[in-house]
Amino acid sequence: ILKKLVDGWERIDVENNDPKIDEFIFKLENELLDTDINPEKKLIIFSESKDTVNHVTRQLNGKKFGKILSISADNRNQFKDIISENFDANIDLEKQKNEYQLLISTEVLAEGINLHRANVVVNYDTPWNSTRLMQRIGRVNRIGTKAQKIFIYNFYPTAKVDDDIELKKKAIMKLQAFHSALGEDSQIYSPDEIVGTFGLFDKTIEEEKDERLAYLMELRRFKEKNPEYFRGIKKYPLRSRVGRKNSELSNETACFIRNQRRDVFYKIQEDNNLTELSFVETAKLFKTTSDEPAVSLHAKHHDQINLAVDDFNRKLQTEFTENQAVDTHQSPLEKRALAYLDAFLKFDFLDEEEIRRIKAAKRDIKAGKFQSLQRDVNRLKKSQKTMSVTPTVLTEKLLQIINKYPLNIEDEDDINPVVTVRYYEQIRPEIILSESFSE
Repeated sequence: ILKKLVDGWERIDVENNDPKIDEFIFKLENELLDTDINPEKKLIIFSESKDTVNHVTRQLNGKKFGKILSISADNRNQFKDIISENFDANIDLEKQKNEYQLLISTEVLAEGINLHRANVVVNYDTPWNSTRLMQRIGRVNRIGTKAQKIFIYNFYPTAKVDDDIELKKKAIMKLQAFHSALGEDSQIYSPDEIVGTFGLFDKTIEEEKDERLAYLMELRRFKEKNPEYFRGIKKYPLRSRVGRKNSELSNETACFIRNQRRDVFYKIQEDNNLTELSFVETAKLFKTTSDEPAVSLHAKHHDQINLAVDDFNRKLQTEFTENQAVDTHQSPLEKRALAYLDAFLKFDFLDEEEIRRIKAAKRDIKAGKFQSLQRDVNRLKKSQKTMSVTPTVLTEKLLQIINKYPLNIEDEDDINPVVTVRYYEQIRPEIILSESFSE
């Protein structure tokens, strides 16, 4: 049987019978190099396979697209300088050249190189590891680009193939996880992706959006340039603290406290007044240079941290006290969230564990345990009004929201309106880091 399949495959003239390359050439001639979207008329094409790179290169040679730079692991080092001269916007202008407009590459150029004289990327195929889609785009979405927008073109698997391997679904689900965790606001692979600030930056105001993204990009660049240092930072213990010199903030302290239920950035002033800060406000306080020397913690440091912890606990305890009695008259927001969760339970593709999690979310919304869960569910419902989303992607996003909360998945009995002290102790706060400022 295998020999028969191979014989049949060899009879196919791939070079002259390839509708995919025909569509790609049509796009090249009519859209991809249009100066309205591509002012530099430079294009980056990625594929996972060296054979595909060679095939596309052969098909494009001699078709009025100029010289084509074809890169794989075999010749990357050989063409390193040529790649930089033709596609790196950060090198000196006198060193920049325009010998090549099209660059076709395997994954060897998906990391560690600047290609941002181009602003259009074509993913000729979808990688199994969809993180690579973000890495590819990162080659052109870099500081120093002159382009106002980045354009991404993706070839999807055929419907028949995708029914078997579900590659498109898996890519979207993986990318959705990044959107949710990092607050990405750009669709990378499909209009089905839900974008928005679902992650760390939820509490900031809309006017801080550009500053948030700037800090995020700065952190990404730091991680790329200092992978070992970044790995070391991740191993720092909780309660890390440092003293810094700042006459404007003398005898003040800033800290980050969290548990499974909430997270807060605090600033404690010299007179012990507490202020909850946004992420951007805290980032401005914490930002420093690598050569800034540390100083001793001022005398009020530990007392001020204890004030922040007490405030955190007091507000958390207040929430628990307020939620101990269940109001039999559900609010309109609660009814809306519960009805939305009921709609998910009608999907026939849910497995038993997913059904149990959604039912647990319903129980805790009814019990009033997590008011923010109700809000998150309603926010997801509202997001559907502005974008078209498939049920599978929507379910994945809902489960990501539910999994942020310490729900009792095992308890399938009726809701218990009493929140026990033992449960409260299980989610006591952790001090992640703190800084004190002295003259």
